[in-house]
Amino acid sequence: QSEYDAAQAALRSSQSALSAAQAQLANAREQLSYTALIADAPGVITARQAEVGQVVQATVPIYSLARDGERDAVFNVYESLLVAPPKQGAITVSLLDNPNIKTTGKVREVTPVVSAQSGTVQVKVALDGLPAGMDLGSVVSASAHAAGQASVELPWAALTKNLNEPAVWLVGEDGKATLHTVTVGRYQTGKVIISDGLKGGEKVVIAGGQLLHPGMLVEIVAETGTQGAQP
Repeated sequence: QSEYDAAQAALRSSQSALSAAQAQLANAREQLSYTALIADAPGVITARQAEVGQVVQATVPIYSLARDGERDAVFNVYESLLVAPPKQGAITVSLLDNPNIKTTGKVREVTPVVSAQSGTVQVKVALDGLPAGMDLGSVVSASAHAAGQASVELPWAALTKNLNEPAVWLVGEDGKATLHTVTVGRYQTGKVIISDGLKGGEKVVIAGGQLLHPGMLVEIVAETGTQGAQP
């Protein structure tokens, strides 16, 4: 009986060792499976994050995969250009090196965050079709037609403020200065674009505005073929 009990104990010990070895084998096979990179969908490799011979940890990305299928054209656009977005389907996308290869698309996504480096937002245009030659990674350009918006361009010196709002000094028919509130569409180098508040044709003081006060008489003088308003 004692020999039988010893044999049973040895069997249980061997079975336990076998189970432990099988568990180690399964774990080793799982770890080995991480070395085989299998794409979950057809596509094109767009980037590689690891070098040959590099030791990496599990779950670290090695490749970036662009799935095959619908394509987007991605652009970095200044936010001011999106004030009047183009009509749906009115965007034409063409290859930069061969403008004859082109297709149409519509805006699918506009990122809500402005890039701190470039001051632009990212716009994704979903392409209606993919012509031959317009492959993944191709450099493209886009054109669109939007409704025009009347605006007035003034030099920086013409802009002042009325309390907390931007304003300009106007010279009326009676020659008196009045402070007029305006809306600035965007600021540019050395000039501002007035989107609302001026219709065009008004006399705007572009120099010496800090010396004016409402109702002050302003004389218009001509000098070397140009005109300007002076207090």
